[in-house]
Amino acid sequence: MDFVTAEDNVRLAYDDAGQGTPLLCLPGLTRNMEDFEPVLEHYGGHVRVIRMDFRGRGASDFADPATYTPMQEARDVIALLDHLGLERVVILGTSRGGLVALMLAAMGRARLAGVIFNDIGPEVMGAGLSNIMDYLGKPPQFSSLAEAAAAMPVLYDGVFRNVAPRQWADLVRRIWREEGGKLHLRYDPKLRDAVAPAFAPDAVAPDLWPLFDALDGLPLGLIRGAQSNILSAETAAEMRRRRPDMAFVELGDRGHVPFLDEPGARAVIDAVLERVA
Repeated sequence: MDFVTAEDNVRLAYDDAGQGTPLLCLPGLTRNMEDFEPVLEHYGGHVRVIRMDFRGRGASDFADPATYTPMQEARDVIALLDHLGLERVVILGTSRGGLVALMLAAMGRARLAGVIFNDIGPEVMGAGLSNIMDYLGKPPQFSSLAEAAAAMPVLYDGVFRNVAPRQWADLVRRIWREEGGKLHLRYDPKLRDAVAPAFAPDAVAPDLWPLFDALDGLPLGLIRGAQSNILSAETAAEMRRRRPDMAFVELGDRGHVPFLDEPGARAVIDAVLERVA
């Protein structure tokens, strides 16, 4: 793991491994680079896999919560690319990471070689936002990683199927840290204050479709969990209508978000990487 310093002196953690086409992996709202361990394991032998922790998450510095915005996070991405001397990268964006990719369509499109959206699009379902606010910034309800892993099949019954115990164990290890006989968040709890206004029931969502359209000409991929409460089937269909050349898969046994170790997810990633190469 290495660090790059953002324009406001916030240290941002990243990992850079492998050789080949640069694939920049951007995690979800509360998640971190470890979500992309399956990507590194599968692609690290022939792709340059770069994983990043957004400010306030994972190993990156906590910062002024007012800077926990997709626009600032997009500027942080550009800072990392400049630090690494990379002109263009393919972005694999999970949830929030995909929204940051949309910001880059306006702020730094020339830095994009392609974009793969993992269960996210220009419109976000209200049900998913409400679910996020149910847990965002709150202490974990479990006392240990083992307890959390054992509870996952029940909590996600009907949403995630065909998930091995090892996969659940890996997931909870990436989400929480166990220390002193209890679990701890791996992100700044003040993230809740930063996003709460945008997640309010009466908040007016910005129109992100022009940013999606600005990706015209770039190889695109879309991975959707069939039980997603963030990316609706209707939004995915509209994305496909606008970009019929976009690689796409809908995973019937996944919700928000797919793990990226699924064969269908890898097929989408492969399709975009092949077009870029």
